[in-house]
Amino acid sequence: MKQAVTVVFAFAASVSFLLVNLVDPFSGAIASSEFASDVDRFGGQRVQAFDVAGDYSIDVGQESYDVEKKPEVQLAPASTSEGSGWAPPAVTPDPGSAQAYAATAVAARGWPSSEFDCLVALWNKESGWRVNAYNAGSGAYGIPQALPGSKMATAGADWETNAATQIEWGLGYVSGRYGTPCGAWAHSQDVGWY
Repeated sequence: MKQAVTVVFAFAASVSFLLVNLVDPFSGAIASSEFASDVDRFGGQRVQAFDVAGDYSIDVGQESYDVEKKPEVQLAPASTSEGSGWAPPAVTPDPGSAQAYAATAVAARGWPSSEFDCLVALWNKESGWRVNAYNAGSGAYGIPQALPGSKMATAGADWETNAATQIEWGLGYVSGRYGTPCGAWAHSQDVGWY
């Protein structure tokens, strides 16, 4: 009797599974990239970035990925415009967190999101949003590439390592000199610097 119940149950389960797939062939445990949207609800491409040990980073998107060599951080020579013996500190930059902070700081100034877009373009070009980006040729330092970097001490004593301090200083500089990030970006596009 037990065996007959088991056989009937197994048969019913099999038929049920078959019927469900006939009625809705995409139900169940079927994974298909064809039916997933390749853009999120805000219109951006779904991409997840991973830092990999060594000199590489990986950006993974739906059904594809890109591997790029990480930008090399230049270390300062023993003598720079910062003073004798100054060199950029050994820190791990976090461009994503820096941009998130900057988005909030731009909004706090009452600027529209288009100004943030200009700021992203500007500081991508200048430093890749790396808190320890250093230009050995000019001595410019940090996310906004302050020249010299020690100017950012007016925004905080942690100017060498704190993205928020650098961003606040940089936004003040941009506002005072160009009015808005889009003004600074336009100048940078025209002459190659801001």
